[in-house]
Amino acid sequence: MSVLDNFSSWKEFLSDKVGQAKDHGMSSQAITNVAQHVGDYLSRNIEPENKEERGLKELWDAASEEEQRAIASTMIKLVQK
Repeated sequence: MSVLDNFSSWKEFLSDKVGQAKDHGMSSQAITNVAQHVGDYLSRNIEPENKEERGLKELWDAASEEEQRAIASTMIKLVQK
């Protein structure tokens, strides 16, 4: 089972990875940069598995680079709650 099969699983996976990055001393800016690259990769290469991922892909594809950075930053904030 892939973490992309279920949106809750994806959020848990992302939360774990963000926590690990912070534990290893990565700055919030560096984490956001990585999240933006991951967002680009997922949008270009991975077919959404559920309605939440489809909505995020549509937002991502419609957004400018600056807006994509804001989406990436917001996703990080979402999983840190």
